[in-house]
Amino acid sequence: MKKKIIIVILILLLIGVGVWMFLSKKTNNQEYVPQEEISDEQLRQTIVSLYFKNKNTGELESEGRLIDAKLLLNEPYKTLMKLLIEGPKNEKFEATIPDGTKINKMELKNDILYIDFSKEFVDNQKDGTEEESATIYSIVNTMTRLTEINGVKILIDGKADQKFKDGKINFSDTFIKLNK
Repeated sequence: MKKKIIIVILILLLIGVGVWMFLSKKTNNQEYVPQEEISDEQLRQTIVSLYFKNKNTGELESEGRLIDAKLLLNEPYKTLMKLLIEGPKNEKFEATIPDGTKINKMELKNDILYIDFSKEFVDNQKDGTEEESATIYSIVNTMTRLTEINGVKILIDGKADQKFKDGKINFSDTFIKLNK
């Protein structure tokens, strides 16, 4: 008799647990409400890729940067160049644009971006072909991420026939992204 009572109690207990689980699932099927609403400001942000020199390897690598998309709508080329001039946020990278460099003018002609820099671009450049190449291709790789740009032409104070101090890299050519 005791066994029958224990079995009946266990069955009732199992039925009770089953009913409780069924009812609790039904009440938990409510719509998911995020803890934080997405603001208009967050909706306007986009990620851009800026190329900087890796301090350890010496190679150019991209750094993703979250910026307001409105900046790219108004002045995309100037915005990207200003970010390159400011330098990286990540400590493993180093800036490639020489200190004091200013942008005189930027203009897209066909698929070539013409960038007119101040003389500091040449005067304050670190010596060596590797450093000079990193400077040029950080600009080229960053700018050619934009689909309308296939190359970059560099001018110094409005002159196209300039070069770095050691004369190894000359600005008379148009620089095109290197495929790596």
